[in-house]
Amino acid sequence: MPHRSRHKKGRSSSTRPVTKTPPTWVKYTPEQIEQLIVELARRGFTPSMIGIILRDQYGIPLVKPILGKSITDVLEEHGLAPQIPEDLMFLIRKAIKIRKHLEEHPKDMSAKRGLILTESKIRRLVKYYKREGRLPEDFEYRPEQFMHMMAM
Repeated sequence: MPHRSRHKKGRSSSTRPVTKTPPTWVKYTPEQIEQLIVELARRGFTPSMIGIILRDQYGIPLVKPILGKSITDVLEEHGLAPQIPEDLMFLIRKAIKIRKHLEEHPKDMSAKRGLILTESKIRRLVKYYKREGRLPEDFEYRPEQFMHMMAM
């Protein structure tokens, strides 16, 4: 029988706070936190990196209980949200890396399977984001289009 770890695949090991109320020890006001988010976004950080910076450097564990909205919501209000959601962008980058690998190693069948699985995740996410209104209805994932964008 194979060894199993206590974590499920793909789950991060960090746990979220039990209570949904903002912690009493955070010394920043909601307005200051919002300004920090906007400033970090203007410096070019992604929403997930902003969350990590707020946690590690400013001692703000979660933004949502304090502000009542997520980092992405704050960025959307200020017109700084990325056009393509972050998780979808990372999947697209992964698919492009696999495609470049397959150009050099066309017989790598496990990489081909990885590409198929990654692109099906991309298609499912695109369908979801179109339904939720976070992507325009005419958005279409075409690898060639993104290969040129990533090459720049």
